[in-house]
Formats: sequence, C-alpha cells, structure tokens
Amino acid sequence: MRRILNILVFSVIIALVVIFILQLHIKRSSRDFMVTQITQLQEAHTGIVLGASVKPDKSLSLILQDRVDAALLAYENKKFKKFLLSGDHRTKNYDEVNAMKNYLNNKGVPDEDIFLDHAGFDTYDSMYRARDIFKVKSAIVFTQEFHLPRALYIGKNMGMTVQGFIADQHEYPGNNRFIRREWLANMKAWIELNIKKRPTYSGKVIPITGDSKLSHDKD
Repeated sequence: MRRILNILVFSVIIALVVIFILQLHIKRSSRDFMVTQITQLQEAHTGIVLGASVKPDKSLSLILQDRVDAALLAYENKKFKKFLLSGDHRTKNYDEVNAMKNYLNNKGVPDEDIFLDHAGFDTYDSMYRARDIFKVKSAIVFTQEFHLPRALYIGKNMGMTVQGFIADQHEYPGNNRFIRREWLANMKAWIELNIKKRPTYSGKVIPITGDSKLSHDKD
C-alpha cells in the first residue's frame, strides 16, 4: 500500500508540473500577439468574437458585451472587414450568435459584414471551424485576458495568422473561477490539437470572403 501511495503521489506531482509548464508555454507563445489598444492592431480580414453566456431575455452578459463592443470599436477603426460571431446555438431556446448579431445590427453594422458560426461550442471548435468552414486565414480574436492565450495558441497551431485584443472592461463575477478553469482547458486544448480532434459539427463551407447570408440560417 505504501508503494502504491508513493506512486500515486509522484504521479500527481508530475501531472501538476506538466500542467504548470503548459500554462507557461501557452502564455509565452501568445503574449506577443495580445494588445490592449486598437491602434496596436494590425489590419486583418476577420474579427472573431468568441461566444459567452446570454441572459434569459436574450441580452448579452457583461463578459460577452465587452467582447462585442471591443470588436465593434476595431471594426469602426477599419482594423477588419468581416465579423465572425462564434458561439453556442445548440438549442432553439439558447442562441449566443444571434444575440450578438442583433446587438451589432442595433449599432448599425449591416448583415453583409456579419458571419455566424452556430456551432462554436468551445474555443477549439470555434477556431477549427473558423479555419475549415469559414476559410479564415488572418483574424483578430476578441475575448478576455484569461481566455485569449488559449484561443491564440489554438489558432496559431492550426496555421492561422492571429492576433488578440484583450476585451476586459470590468471586474467579472467568477473571474477567479474562470482563471482556474483555464488550467484544465489549456490541457484539453493541447490534447485536442495533438490528436487532431474534429469539431462537434463540420458542415458546408461558407467562405468568409463570400455571402454572409449563407451563415445566418442554422442548418
């Protein structure tokens, strides 16, 4: 029993060390591509907004509104041409992507500049589908600082040219929990990249350079 216990303790220590090293690697590989000022962004064709929760009344949560507002500011400053709004539209009654679209429409953004990814169920799926379904080659990713390194790490390892804008404008409830969750999420992303996991849904190709209307109806 003592030998088994020692093996278990050693295994846990090794696992924690590996996870810690991975966190450092992901942060270091992404930090040079993360900015906080619109003027620091290089122009790209696409702005990817990663989904987050919406309220029961279909309005954006604070964390999601900050992401969309940051992307809107960059769009208005001509830093990208087309939005790719990627989020969870798994059921009829829960729809992150159209909530974002409606918000942007109300701010004056035309439908022709908005592409919707209804199957961006997690960051890996969002970045994979951006590359393979929407044929995105260069993009600016909009999300909070705790989340951005992982999104850029995935995008870069998928062969895309990506940079990230830190969308934090507030203190978010549960922020410490989000940060802790990233440790396991980073490990999950590393595994998915190495096994070349396919997204939950694939679907027909809708090039980001084409007609945005093709993305507006959920299959």
